[in-house]
Amino acid sequence: MSGVWDIVIVGCGPVGAYAANLFGRAGFATLVLDREHSPYSLPRAVHFDHEMLRLLADLDLLDPLAGRMRAADGHLHVGADSGVIRQLTSARAARPFGFANDYFFFQPELEQTLRAGLHRYSRVVVRLGVEVVGLEPRASEVSLTLRDGETVTTRWVLGADGARSAVRSALEIPLEDLDFEEPWLVVDAEVDGPIVFPEFTGVGEGTELQNVSVMVCDPARPLTLVPGRGRHRRWEFMLLPGEDDSRMAQPEVVRELIAPWVQGTSHSVIRAATYRFHGLVAASWMRRGCFLAGDAAHQTPPFFGQGLCHGMRDAANLAWKLALVHAGQAGATLLNTYQLEREPHVRQVILKAIEAGRYICILDPAQAAARDASVRRMRDMQNASELIGPIASPIVGASGGQRFINPPVNDGHQLLDSATGTGWRLLTRQELALSPDASAVLRVLDCRHWRVGLDLHDTGGYVAAWLDSKAAEAVLVRPDFYVALAEADARSLSAEIVRMGAAMDLVRQAVPHTRNDIVQ
Repeated sequence: MSGVWDIVIVGCGPVGAYAANLFGRAGFATLVLDREHSPYSLPRAVHFDHEMLRLLADLDLLDPLAGRMRAADGHLHVGADSGVIRQLTSARAARPFGFANDYFFFQPELEQTLRAGLHRYSRVVVRLGVEVVGLEPRASEVSLTLRDGETVTTRWVLGADGARSAVRSALEIPLEDLDFEEPWLVVDAEVDGPIVFPEFTGVGEGTELQNVSVMVCDPARPLTLVPGRGRHRRWEFMLLPGEDDSRMAQPEVVRELIAPWVQGTSHSVIRAATYRFHGLVAASWMRRGCFLAGDAAHQTPPFFGQGLCHGMRDAANLAWKLALVHAGQAGATLLNTYQLEREPHVRQVILKAIEAGRYICILDPAQAAARDASVRRMRDMQNASELIGPIASPIVGASGGQRFINPPVNDGHQLLDSATGTGWRLLTRQELALSPDASAVLRVLDCRHWRVGLDLHDTGGYVAAWLDSKAAEAVLVRPDFYVALAEADARSLSAEIVRMGAAMDLVRQAVPHTRNDIVQ
C-alpha cells in the first residue's frame, strides 16, 4: 500500500496507537508501522494518572477500560528501620480533574483498546511486521524505506518507536544522559490472594496497603511493590553490585525474592526481566518533518510511574498543532512550540525521579539512616501528577499554562469535559464583546463558547471558584486541556487572543464581522 500519507507513525505501542487515534479523528491519512507482528503480550507500563484518563475519555476510549483499572490510594516510602519516611495519601482527596490521582492497569488491555479504536477511522491503516530501515527527509515530504525494499512517502513522521528508536537513529539525534543508570529486576505475577506486608511503623490510619504502591528503601535490597489491576502485582528489585542479570531472572531466584510477600498464596509469575533504569532526553524532538514522542524522545526512571504519561502528553500536545498546520490554518512555526512546551515537564519529572531513585538506592546502612531522618523532615512532598507544572511558551498567557479543572457540572450528571466537548473552549461568566480580530482568531480555532451559569450549570461552583482564584471573567482552554488564557475583561481577553494568534502563526481567514463581535 504505497502512496503519499499525511503522517506515518513508526511504532504501534500505547503512545503510537494513542497518537494514531488523535490523527485519525483529525482526518489525517495515517499509516502506522510496527516491526512486531502482534502487540507485546506482557505488562510493561502499569501506571498512569488522572490526565491520561482525561485524554482517553476525550477519544471515547475510557469506558472499555473502566472496569480494568485499579484506582490507587497513594504511595508509601519505607526506610531502613521499617518505618514510614514518606506517605502520599490520595484515598479521600478531592478530584479537581475528575479522576483519582493514580491508576494501575494492564498494558496489553490498554493496547487492545487503543488499537480497536483505530477501526473507527477509515483513513488509518495499521501494518504490522514491517520494519523501517531508512528515512530521508526532503523539501516537503519524508521518504521511508522498509525492510522489503518498499518506499513510503509522507508529509510527516512521528517516531513513537521506543528507547531504541529507528527514527531517532536515522535522524542522528543524540541523547543527553542525565547521569542515572541502575540495574533492576522487574517481576510480574498474578496473585490469588492479598499480598503479605511486614509491620511497617508509622503507616497512616485507614491506609489499605493492598491499594498503595510501596517503595522499600532497604539498604539490604531496595525494592518497589506496585498493586496492579485485579490480581496483577509487580515487584521491582534493585540488583546489587556483582549480581548477574540472567541469573537473577531465573525462576528459583525470583521465587525466593517474592516469597516473603506471598507466603504460600497461590500465584503465577508471568514475567521476570532485568532493566537498566535511565534518565535520558533527546537533543531535538523535531527535525525536517519528523517528530519524536515517548521513549524515543525521553526515558525516565520508573519511580513516579510517568513514562507512559509523558508519551501521551507528547502526542496530545503535538496533534492539535499539527492539525492546524495540516489544514493551512497555521504556519509551520507553531510546531516549534512542541519541544519548547514539553521538554521542561519531562526534565522536571525525570530529575525528580532520579532524585527519588538515588535516595531509594542507597546501600550503605549509615547513609540510609541519615537519609531516613532527612526525608522525614521534608514537607514539600508531591504526588507524581503534581510535578507537572504550568506550560510556559509564547502561545500561553501569563495566567495560563496549567491544566484546567474537570469538575462535575449540570447537577453532577457530567464532568466538564463531557459537557463541553473536545477542542478549543471559551468559558465566561457573561457575554463578552470581543474585538473583530479576536473573534476571527476564535473562528479559525473553531472555538466553542460556554457561559457559566447559563449554558453550563456550575455544580458546586468549581468553575466560578477557579475564575475567582485568577481574578478572571474568562478562561480559554486548549484541546489538550491546558489553559491558554485567563483574563479579567473583554478588552484584555481580546488583546491576548490576538497576541496568542500571532504567536501561533495563525492564518486568519477573511470573515465578515461587526464592529464588536459577541462570542456566541
